[in-house]
Amino acid sequence: MLNTTLINRKQALKVVKELDAFPKVPDGYQETSATGGGLSIVTFILIGLLIISEVSYYTDTEMKFEYVVDSNYSGKVKLNIDMTVAMKCHHVGADVLDQTGQDVLGFGHLQEEPVFWELSEDQQNYQRFVQEINDYFSKEYHAIQEILWKGNGIPTFSNSIPKSGLRQGPDHPGQHDACRIHGSLEVNKVAGNFHITAGKSVPVIPRGHAHLAMMMDTQDYNFSHRIDHFSFGSPVNGIIFPLDGSEITTSYNYHSFQYFMQVVPTEVRTYKANMDTYQFAVTDNNRPINHNEGSHGVPGIFVKYDLSPLLIRVKEVHRPLWLFLVELCGIIGGIFSASGIINGIVGFIADIVCCRLNWGQKKSGITDNQQSVSSASTLIGPNFDSNLLNDSSLFNSLSKIDNVH
Repeated sequence: MLNTTLINRKQALKVVKELDAFPKVPDGYQETSATGGGLSIVTFILIGLLIISEVSYYTDTEMKFEYVVDSNYSGKVKLNIDMTVAMKCHHVGADVLDQTGQDVLGFGHLQEEPVFWELSEDQQNYQRFVQEINDYFSKEYHAIQEILWKGNGIPTFSNSIPKSGLRQGPDHPGQHDACRIHGSLEVNKVAGNFHITAGKSVPVIPRGHAHLAMMMDTQDYNFSHRIDHFSFGSPVNGIIFPLDGSEITTSYNYHSFQYFMQVVPTEVRTYKANMDTYQFAVTDNNRPINHNEGSHGVPGIFVKYDLSPLLIRVKEVHRPLWLFLVELCGIIGGIFSASGIINGIVGFIADIVCCRLNWGQKKSGITDNQQSVSSASTLIGPNFDSNLLNDSSLFNSLSKIDNVH
């Protein structure tokens, strides 16, 4: 019984050994070379560099985007505005009109501050700074989430332009020639139209409103404007929106400026930022108003916005561990396989070159028979007459003796 158990164990062990995918080669059968050693060093260095790069790639995070339906359809949206119009405050009126027909006074009230159109040096520098960032985003770097949300948290610089003497230029005596309109309005989550036009607004029964500008002269119209900030949602320091820092001037009094916005709610959930904000894309159009030439309309600044029913969720996530292990195995195995192929090709080329060199030496040197004759002469002795080896019978006899041995 004991013998049977031992036999079964030996058979099982034999089967396991036959399945060995890593057979051991005795050291006596292994041959090393300087070429193989140099290639191994290069291979190990390359593997080390790629492993370091892969670890750095794995420890980094990536942004994951999800698109879902915005279920908070009954809420309000905060509209943040900071604009300067090149007209006196008593000549302009700013309000919102949306699809619900709600009274404009129900959205809130914006502050009107008399200022000078010309900016101070600090304010000009800040405006150029914001314009350069927006220009960089729109033309060169489109993946703004990498620097706005990913791992950086919320920057600390403010969105508002620096105040210096109520935005008064260095050499600007006299009365204020512009009006700064700023503040926040609580608007409905429907399409609407924020506008700044000539005259103060008055309600119109049964719904809507009108702007009265009957006491204004032609020279009082000037809708050149500067947008220091325009956004939706709760204000967040450090985020620059597409219209921030823009400035448009016109020499024609009756001019209409239109902005069309598509606003998308966005939830940001990263390791250093947790906020609900709104992104928007904007296109603009402007034209002079001239009824005689068929260009009809109302001069002013019109921002028409529409909120998307979809919500974007932005999450910062790490790559899965299994993917890292698979890529690591692929790096090591792939480089070893490639280096083995390169080593085989180099060895094959070296064998061909060496064989050609040996063949050339054989043609240019003495023949094998002559070498055998010389060896035989040396073995027989120095006093042996080598001319006797020219006798064919003697050479055949020596050959037979050699074969016998």
